[in-house]
Amino acid sequence: MSSTPAERPPTLRDRQRAQVRADIHAAAYRLFSARGFGNVTTDDIAAEASVSPRTFFRHVATKEDLVLGAVQRGNAAIASLLASRPAGEPPDAALAAAIVSRVGSFEDGDLENWRAAILTAPELLDRATLLSAADRDQMVQLVAARMGVNPADDSRPGLLVQLSFAAADFAFQRWVRERGPERRPLASDVAEALAVVAHPRWRN
Repeated sequence: MSSTPAERPPTLRDRQRAQVRADIHAAAYRLFSARGFGNVTTDDIAAEASVSPRTFFRHVATKEDLVLGAVQRGNAAIASLLASRPAGEPPDAALAAAIVSRVGSFEDGDLENWRAAILTAPELLDRATLLSAADRDQMVQLVAARMGVNPADDSRPGLLVQLSFAAADFAFQRWVRERGPERRPLASDVAEALAVVAHPRWRN
């Protein structure tokens, strides 16, 4: 993502921190896939990533955050992508494009490693949702502004957000659980699910 004038470019220290985080995640995914999520400790991950336990917790709050954090933090990216869509684009199309763009930005290798890791922790999979309750209101406001309505008086912005993310989460969960070599790209499955939600009712 390119920097805006209000953003400073990443410093060497920023890049070093990002690399440490990436190393920790990669180490965790390897261990989860090999041993199972419940059989791996944070000390195991730190050792595999060649960092101290103190450094591990400086970058990662909990072991669960290693598999849930990347998905949950995607909300801010989706909101930013939605805000940057063309002003005249219909709300349902703009929201769908933002979600698909975010999902499509995942690197295939990273996504496959994450998938292998979370399949060893099925109790966490249901919590891997693309929209958190904390970010729902912001998304509703963005959609309402695009519709030109007040979400307190018009239920459509909230419904569109709820239905769109439910469709995307359905496709996401199905893609993660699907087995075999013929799986389609995640972005294709999500786009297909979102197409079901598209309808003139969302457009003034």
